[in-house]
Amino acid sequence: MRQTIDKLKANNALKVISEPLDVELEIPHLAYLEVKSKDSKALLFVNPVDKARGVQYETPVLMNLFGSFKLVELLIGDVEGQASEVAKLLKLKPPRSFKQALALLPSLLNLRNLSPKILKGRGLCQEVIKQGSEVDLEAIPVLKTWSDDGGRFITMGQCYTQSLDGCVRNLGMYRLQVYDKNHLGLHWQIHKDSVHLLEEYRKAGKKMPVSIAIGGDPLYTWCATAPLPYGMYELMLYGFIKKQRAKLVRCVSNDLCVPYDADFVIEGFVEPTMRDEGRFGDHTGFYTPIEPYPVLEVYAITSKKNPVYLATVVGKPPLEDKYLGYPTERIFLPLLQTTTPDLMEYYMPENGVFHNLILAKIKARFPNAAKQSMHAFWGVGQMSFVKHAIFVDENAPKLQDLEIIPYLLNRFSTQHCLISDGVCDALDHASPEFAKGGKLGVDCTQDYAKDLKDCEVLSDNALQEILANVLKEGGEVKRVRQIYAETKNPIALVAINKKDSIGKAVLDLGHKKLESKNEQKLELLQKHTRIIVVVDNAKNDLENLYMLLWRVVNNIDAKRDVVILDSIVFIDATDKDARDGHLREWPKETDCSIEVLRNLEVKGLLKDYGDLEKFYRAFHIDKSYNC
Repeated sequence: MRQTIDKLKANNALKVISEPLDVELEIPHLAYLEVKSKDSKALLFVNPVDKARGVQYETPVLMNLFGSFKLVELLIGDVEGQASEVAKLLKLKPPRSFKQALALLPSLLNLRNLSPKILKGRGLCQEVIKQGSEVDLEAIPVLKTWSDDGGRFITMGQCYTQSLDGCVRNLGMYRLQVYDKNHLGLHWQIHKDSVHLLEEYRKAGKKMPVSIAIGGDPLYTWCATAPLPYGMYELMLYGFIKKQRAKLVRCVSNDLCVPYDADFVIEGFVEPTMRDEGRFGDHTGFYTPIEPYPVLEVYAITSKKNPVYLATVVGKPPLEDKYLGYPTERIFLPLLQTTTPDLMEYYMPENGVFHNLILAKIKARFPNAAKQSMHAFWGVGQMSFVKHAIFVDENAPKLQDLEIIPYLLNRFSTQHCLISDGVCDALDHASPEFAKGGKLGVDCTQDYAKDLKDCEVLSDNALQEILANVLKEGGEVKRVRQIYAETKNPIALVAINKKDSIGKAVLDLGHKKLESKNEQKLELLQKHTRIIVVVDNAKNDLENLYMLLWRVVNNIDAKRDVVILDSIVFIDATDKDARDGHLREWPKETDCSIEVLRNLEVKGLLKDYGDLEKFYRAFHIDKSYNC
């Protein structure tokens, strides 16, 4: 980690913050702003403090380590080249000649680096060993990111576990709540491999060993986020990318192995009881609820003599996970193509927070090829959590370019939408039930809109009058903004002061459309618009399409909130409650503390971010800047 810091300095990719800042809110708030800036750099806080307890930490805090594409390339290397190597390995065929065999040797020799090497003796991570009564999680500068968080959370811990028989080793990344000096809450979601392993121990009546490493080579941290299939050890990726075996040492209090050069290692065993964990402002940009999760009793904390504490901040996009997700997206494309052979490319926009939206380019070689790919996606590992998937053909523009939007809208038809259901990410708040809900697949691989009549586009005010009449049972329409009006499927963004279920108002229109007045309403709508997106007036800026997309794909469950009436699609992206049949808690958004931001501004730490009001409004930094 110290070598990494030197490398960052040499490449002008690090800001050193010497101002004493609080581990509660101040440090994470500054990192939250930095990652959203144009020239985002890693931040090293050399004087972290805990103002409430009067503590000044000796350990510096490093944040935003992967906070730009430049940083990712610096720390992980040539991502496209690595993806190409993976593709070559997956396509290996028996050599037909001695010359072909020689050509294969470099790739085959690299495979020897996949298996980590276990060193004898102690590692750098065990220069300082604290056990028993010396264990003190509160001596580490763990951060509290958001005002309503249930406590302090370790956010970049590499979680090492293994199966009861030791045959399966697993590395993952989960948030970890600090309860006291020797207990951590493990946010192991129901679909995660760690939960599967924990069941083995519980059935056998044994405690499960768990070790949390923090820091060391940055590549360990990325490997912990990699979505490998169950049974494949994530540290194999380290060897594949580094071209050398990961070096591990055995822990001092359990049988697990961790990287020899980690900065901190927290060792222990999972207790049989569960404990409430959270709230926590998560990467979706919303707080996740208080729920029971496993508890780790800490037996030992080891560290280097001069450790660095690595952390990240999650919340509304764009954030560090945007850049951490980039190598995952590229390197895992060849693996995804083994189960979806016609897949050419895919893109998960960061304001879709990855599992909420995916765009995919396929070779549509036969009818319903897109639907086949939809089902393949929804049946593969973490891809099964994707809520909304849009498929285009090989002639489509680059998926990351804005030109893809009119391309989609000029090919879209309501007849080629698939609304289904399946598993959802445990963090998804829009689904009526925990961890399961609606999914939407859209096939735009052909020109399905060719027979649609062009809409007669009205002014925003004129269309608002029509929509106010249609949606009057649901609430008062306050604003309408039309976008992509020149396409076959114009979009009407509708801001409403909600008073009842929007979906119910729209469904009533559909169910009663044979009544003359409703038939006229529907015909009028079809004449002037195609896609209607309804949002809460109080929270949304219809001019800020980046944050609007973030809130829309977060807030909808396709089975409940997407209503198709002939050639029109209604999307209800308002907050839900019992009026909508949504009985779960609807979460608050992650908003910065204005008081903390003002204090940082007074200290002169926000001068790099230009017009702060404009900056805050662009990314909905606080609820007062949402609309």
